[in-house]
Amino acid sequence: MNKSCGDSAMNTEYPIPPRAVLKEQKERILARIYDHHLRKWAGSAGNVFFISDAYPGVWLEHLYDGVSWADYMPTEHVVSKNHIEIFLDRQTEEGQLPCYIWENETGYGWTQECVSVGSVCLEAIQQNPEDEAFLPKCYRSVSAWVNWLSKTHMTRGTGLIEMFCGFDTGHDNSARLDGLKYKGENQKNGKRVPGGIAPDDCDVLPMLAPDMNACFFGNLMSLSKMAELLGKPEEAAEWKDRALDVRKKMFEYLWDAEDQYFYDVDKHGEKRKIRSIFLTNVISEGVMEPALVEETAKRYLFNENEFWTPYPMPAVSSSDPKWVQNLPGNSWGFYSQGLTGLRSMHWMPRYGYTDQMQEMMRRWVSAWSQSTTTQFGQELHPITGVPSECSQWYSSCMLYYLHALRILFDI
Repeated sequence: MNKSCGDSAMNTEYPIPPRAVLKEQKERILARIYDHHLRKWAGSAGNVFFISDAYPGVWLEHLYDGVSWADYMPTEHVVSKNHIEIFLDRQTEEGQLPCYIWENETGYGWTQECVSVGSVCLEAIQQNPEDEAFLPKCYRSVSAWVNWLSKTHMTRGTGLIEMFCGFDTGHDNSARLDGLKYKGENQKNGKRVPGGIAPDDCDVLPMLAPDMNACFFGNLMSLSKMAELLGKPEEAAEWKDRALDVRKKMFEYLWDAEDQYFYDVDKHGEKRKIRSIFLTNVISEGVMEPALVEETAKRYLFNENEFWTPYPMPAVSSSDPKWVQNLPGNSWGFYSQGLTGLRSMHWMPRYGYTDQMQEMMRRWVSAWSQSTTTQFGQELHPITGVPSECSQWYSSCMLYYLHALRILFDI
């Protein structure tokens, strides 16, 4: 059953252009995707899905793009497998996955896993059932990845993994990174420090982050499901036990019962009370039980004074003192992000929020159909719907728009 978020959830103040215009927009996007975004890359078996001209290569943060395209265009389902395998094939012997793959460089300086690799793998496995080798390959790689994180990113003995630099989260320019010496990458003597070494000269880092640990939990639960598919019930039980322990630790260290919110926690054990959109990452990965999701979503995500702004959902709550309007583009401290919109399809229907998902889509379609400046960019002003000038023809925006046209208007 769909859950309502109040009378304001379905608002007629967001004009939708005629059907013929929407069809034209769809064709423009598809032409752009086929001309620029679907391509072989760095020895991939076939096409992968590029982000935009502003971001070279492919990025672990956007691993969900390939799955989303395969869901939209089932005849090209192999794109999801190609997109994942290009990362799995560059996994180090120790188990670290690259955070990006450029033309002449494969990066290992940070993590930047924003949707759990395991959950993306599971969707791609379902999309590519003819490849019997893909499931065991994913199982080996995700196992190695979580074991690498356990060995390298648990320096504080909490049972949770840690953020070593701002780029680990993908939340560039967010206030949650205030006070970090390394808001971008971790460096020493002007050189990048490998992603598995915690900084020793920052008063805040290493930090416990809800979104990173949600992905860690999601990977462990995904491994349990993969083990079941592979006929390994004992291993499935072990992965699930590890996942449940991470969930327990997240509530012990990161959850504020009074606020009903997860927060970052610095190296001194202090909660950094910034209401970031990372709450949706925690929900998406299944850390919270449905009843708690409903309570927290009602209080925050579908509250017009928090995240249910005219163009939902801003990267920081609109009532948080750290939410600062009119920041420059590529800001996870202010704008409503295309990535958040696309990822909402990963969790909203599962918890009964189909109405809200569709209303978000409608407002997104309205905003981008009216834009005469930036073409399908990265982010929208949460109040006015005016886009920043950041990253035209952005993969998550285009994919979200395409899915919205199909779901809302059967176009």
